[in-house]
Amino acid sequence: MIEITSTISIKEREIKLDFIRSSGPGGQNVNKVATAVQLRFDVRNSPSLPDEVRDRIVRLAGRKITEDGVLIIDARRYRTQERNRQDAIARLIQLIRKATEKPRPRRKTKPTLASRRRRLETKHRRGDAKRMRRSVNKDAE
Repeated sequence: MIEITSTISIKEREIKLDFIRSSGPGGQNVNKVATAVQLRFDVRNSPSLPDEVRDRIVRLAGRKITEDGVLIIDARRYRTQERNRQDAIARLIQLIRKATEKPRPRRKTKPTLASRRRRLETKHRRGDAKRMRRSVNKDAE
C-alpha cells in the first residue's frame, strides 16, 4: 500500500513496473542490464482515486497519459534499477498530491481607473510616434 495523503492510498498491484534498457552512462553495463523503469498506472479505472482528483491528474499529466487513461512515467535518471523504481514511484506520488490540491477559483476584477488611463496614454503616445513617421503631404499646404 502506497500512502499518498491521509485519505488517498494506492494498492501496489495497481501499478505496473516494466524494466527496460536505458541509454546514457554505464559503460558496457548499459547494453546488458535493464535499469530504466517504466511505470504504468491506470488513472481512469483506479478505485483508489476520487473523481475530481482523477480529472485533475489527466489535466496535469498532459502527454504522459494515453488515450485509455494510463499514466506512463519513465525513470532513467539513475544507474540502478532500484533507484529508478523509487524515483518513478516518487514522481507518481508527487503528481497525485499536486492533483489533490483544489485550484483557487478565479474572481473577476475590473481594471482600475488609473490603469485604464495609463493604457490609453501609452496607446496615444504610440499613435503619435507612428503619426510622426508618416510622410508629409505637400499638396495639402
